[in-house]
Amino acid sequence: MSRLPSPVERCRITDDRLSELSGLVSDGTSWYAVGDGGSSLKVHVLDPQNCAVRDVRTAGIDPYDVEDLALTADGDLWLADTGDNSLRRDTVALHVMPAGGGASLYRLTYPDGPHDAEALMLGSDGVPYIVTKEPLGSAGIYRPTAELVAGQTVPLGKVGSLTVSATQTPGGPMAGSIDSVLVTGAAMSHDGTVVAVRTYTDAYLYPASGGGIIAALQREPLRVPLPHEPQGEALAFEPDGTVLSASEGSHPVRAIPGAVQAARAHGMRGSSSTPPQRTTSSAQAPEGTSDGMASARGDRHGLSATTTLLIAGGLAAVIVAVAGRLRRRTR
Repeated sequence: MSRLPSPVERCRITDDRLSELSGLVSDGTSWYAVGDGGSSLKVHVLDPQNCAVRDVRTAGIDPYDVEDLALTADGDLWLADTGDNSLRRDTVALHVMPAGGGASLYRLTYPDGPHDAEALMLGSDGVPYIVTKEPLGSAGIYRPTAELVAGQTVPLGKVGSLTVSATQTPGGPMAGSIDSVLVTGAAMSHDGTVVAVRTYTDAYLYPASGGGIIAALQREPLRVPLPHEPQGEALAFEPDGTVLSASEGSHPVRAIPGAVQAARAHGMRGSSSTPPQRTTSSAQAPEGTSDGMASARGDRHGLSATTTLLIAGGLAAVIVAVAGRLRRRTR
């Protein structure tokens, strides 16, 4: 069985404006990056050859905590203003910045109280999916229950849950296995055939051969270790199938060529090549949703035994670390 190459450094983002890099996308010519904080929407356009900022796309909207972004085929940027480390936001937001300039604000509410979320994906139908960051349980997968309307608040529906098993991949801000179960980013390949979710330490590539995002996340993923990223949150696909990953600070943007092709081949082999550390998911459409709402059902899985022991033995340390060491806006 062929193996993916180890991540290779492309270049380093040294611009201070991106010292807290949280999201990255690529159109094959440029990279687009967002960071935490700031009093206006800003997307930095990077040169993939040297990581230099060559342009900045802005809009006069004051975000709360942008954590991820996605790119449409026609160049629209979707920014996930979904960070909520203190779990006190009544609403979260998506900002859409068209290629021609300007921005639209779409407010959303969770059906089950506040969540911190750092991962955004756009389905092939253009519908956004938000994946929450849960240190004490399965990550939730949410999508709007109705069409988004600028300036109005639309409820989110929970359409799935995702459980990631702990790994021993080194990295993350807390230097322990808890880093390997926190979802910090997500992406979909340009051709729509692979869905990716990352933690601080690993990426999981799910074949998406029809059925949409929820169906993909119930398949066996190909795990890709991303070692030694101290605050790894950014994950992106190049059009040629390369996966990009990056951390905060002056750390490299690293590339894994052939990732999409390897994930598709992994899906064709089926469960015979299940990795030692599994990602599992279950999904259920919220009540009262239309037939157009993506839905699927499957067995519900809890945290792995390793993760449960880690949580039980270090809960106090985790809470302190999550609240204090993960630098986020608190206004």
